[in-house]
Amino acid sequence: MSDSNKTVESHPVATVQEVLGALHDPVRLEMVRRLSNAGGPVRCGMLYDTINKSTATHHLKILREAGVTERIVADGQTYARLRSEEVDHALPGLLAAVVGAANRAGDSGAAPRD
Repeated sequence: MSDSNKTVESHPVATVQEVLGALHDPVRLEMVRRLSNAGGPVRCGMLYDTINKSTATHHLKILREAGVTERIVADGQTYARLRSEEVDHALPGLLAAVVGAANRAGDSGAAPRD
């Protein structure tokens, strides 16, 4: 990504209720898990497999409006970046706990237990 032709769109980190609401959906949780595991910006098309582009755009908008991700447009490509530091500053430990649980559930192939 070149900095010369780049725009960034993000929102302030929302309340814990709004962030948890954004992470509640399995598709959005998987997007956040992939972003976290990537460790940096990821092309939006790499964040979903089983949904169409318009549905993915909706899910990314929900995450962005909750302040969990930001959209980066660079050289005609759209990327998403997980705002780990910003979310952790506003809601310490939340993102790490949620992503850790999602990774463990993905590793075991089963849904997390209550």
